[in-house]
Amino acid sequence: MSTLIKNGSIVTPAETYQADLRIENEKIVEIGNELSVPEAEIIDAAGLFVLPGGVDAHVHLDLPMAGTVSSDDHYTGTKAAAFGGTTTVIDFISQDSDDLLALAAEMRKKADAKAAVDFSFHMNITHYNEAVDRAIPELVKEGITSLKVFTAYNNRLRLQDGEILQVLRTAKKHGLLTMMHAENGDVIDLLIKEAVEAKHLSPIWHARTRPAWGAEECVARGAALAATAEAPLYIVHMNSAGEVDQLEYARSLGIPVMGETCPQYLFFTEEELKRPDGSKWICSPPMRTEQDQARLWEGLHDGVIQTIATDHCPFFYDGTTEIEYEGKKVAIPGKELGKGDFTRVPNGLPGVGDRLPVLWTEMVTSGRFSVNRFVELNCANPARMFGLYPKKGCLIPGSDADIVLWDPKKEVTYGIAYSQQRTDYNLYEGWNLTGFPVRVILRGKTIVNQGKWLGQAGGGKFVSCQPFEHIL
Repeated sequence: MSTLIKNGSIVTPAETYQADLRIENEKIVEIGNELSVPEAEIIDAAGLFVLPGGVDAHVHLDLPMAGTVSSDDHYTGTKAAAFGGTTTVIDFISQDSDDLLALAAEMRKKADAKAAVDFSFHMNITHYNEAVDRAIPELVKEGITSLKVFTAYNNRLRLQDGEILQVLRTAKKHGLLTMMHAENGDVIDLLIKEAVEAKHLSPIWHARTRPAWGAEECVARGAALAATAEAPLYIVHMNSAGEVDQLEYARSLGIPVMGETCPQYLFFTEEELKRPDGSKWICSPPMRTEQDQARLWEGLHDGVIQTIATDHCPFFYDGTTEIEYEGKKVAIPGKELGKGDFTRVPNGLPGVGDRLPVLWTEMVTSGRFSVNRFVELNCANPARMFGLYPKKGCLIPGSDADIVLWDPKKEVTYGIAYSQQRTDYNLYEGWNLTGFPVRVILRGKTIVNQGKWLGQAGGGKFVSCQPFEHIL
């Protein structure tokens, strides 16, 4: 049976135009004027924007950390994504052994049974040897074409520069994109040791022990390694002005580097960590200053930064108190584990369901960005960079029918009642938003309609990523 979306304004990165859109067998099959199909389901989108489903290229679901686990699993996190207009997420596989294919299969099994939107994976490379190097090309056959390396978390996740260079070379040879968490692990370890010895344990010291300069020099170092390897590099969760400067400089030299930022770095500063509930804002890397925010927005506007993801990794603020989720009581140990000691607070924030609604108001409703740039940053660009385009991130014949009907006039007092993330707080509680998704369609099937959940665990599918092609 066909579905026709009629009378809406279709949005691409390049243009906005009035047209009808026809869906069959999970795909967009036709876009045109006054389309008519006998017995088709008709969805009237008059007054609405018709957007491609959002692509969030940076989420952490069911992630063990600091004696607990992130509170959203592959069902609750993807359900929250759907309510916010995101229909594809990319999670990370932890490298717990040298058998990368076995690790990927284990994550597939976990997510296949639970995911409510479509999903894919990046592979963390947190220790490197010849066996790992041989295994990396095999990932491409399994649809995993991106790797993540770290310059922080010494003795846990960090690779040395020579190892990162080798990963970059192998990745380039076999069509994978390398991602980098850019912070200086040596500086962080020293500053944390000094803070603990001086009994500086409140949440603000999380930011003070992770200085922006450490991140900035690591972006420059990452660019140098990418230049040496002649390989593409993607800097995750950029948060400081200096990082944008370093990225812009590297790109001006033709070095193949790209960047991502996250909503938390655009809307909050390290001053939030001074609040009585400051641990809610503890994430790594930390928020910075208003000056950093301004430069990040500038980088998005000028094309220095190519995409916005969330780094979604939520924890309860008070995991000793139950909340109700889908009619059941749930409590998961969270940030209270670090009460009185910032080093023990699980690092991470909710955000996968908040990204598009919050950004729309700040970007589109405010008039600072066009609706086309909004779609480019949040849908098309992440799909392009991670080998999902044109299956995901766009509205053209042949693409998956992942579609969001967006009401630009809908006003919402946002917060935990809307977000659907399985935690006990929302960073944007009480924010007044104008513009909101009213219907979300995954491969032709409506999964959210006027705030009603119609999706299900296991309704999402794994999407194979294609080999990396070009720098944006």
